[in-house]
Amino acid sequence: MHIAEGIVSAPVLVTGIGVATAGTAIGLRRLDYNHIAEAGILSACFFVAGLIQIPIGPASAHLVLNGLLGILLGWAAFPALVVGLLLQALFFQFGGLTTLGINTMNLAVPAVICRYLYVYIPVSTRKWKAVSAFLCGFSGVGLASLGLSGSLAFSEENFAEVAALVFLSHIPIMFLEGIITAFGISFLTKVEPGLLPAKKTISVPALFQFFTIFRKKEIS
Repeated sequence: MHIAEGIVSAPVLVTGIGVATAGTAIGLRRLDYNHIAEAGILSACFFVAGLIQIPIGPASAHLVLNGLLGILLGWAAFPALVVGLLLQALFFQFGGLTTLGINTMNLAVPAVICRYLYVYIPVSTRKWKAVSAFLCGFSGVGLASLGLSGSLAFSEENFAEVAALVFLSHIPIMFLEGIITAFGISFLTKVEPGLLPAKKTISVPALFQFFTIFRKKEIS
């Protein structure tokens, strides 16, 4: 899921750099001392998982684990993924330095979305937590592949077919990532539940109040 050097356009590169920089700054601010080791271990897991590359045109397919990183780290997934992608680019020439920003954006933004998706899915039993974790692992890769496909499509019209191929080729990986994430969260729920974020709920009165305020502003 790395975009190689010299593939995407300058506006796409600049957008990626901006989003990655902002996300990394937020992630570092929210990463407390007690979770630094956790972030380092998960960054190393991402680094190792991405070593098996399957070339697909100007990009590649491989395990990502961004859904798992997102659940456990939240915004701190940004700096964790930046480090992993940087080391892969320096040691193995996966992706590149100029595409570090867009590659980070495509992986880390879905990771953060998965964090909120997991936290707000209203389940409490270990079985249904595993189901919600599967959805996060599946959607993490799915959203990342959509970001990758969009980066290619916005850069060059001729990349439209390649972009579609990139997305379709990641469908098996979506299911695999969902299973891995579900097993990982189930294991942590059993042995170390303190590592998992607390579940939250959105109350019906709060939602009603929000839409009432929004409607009043719209009318005025």
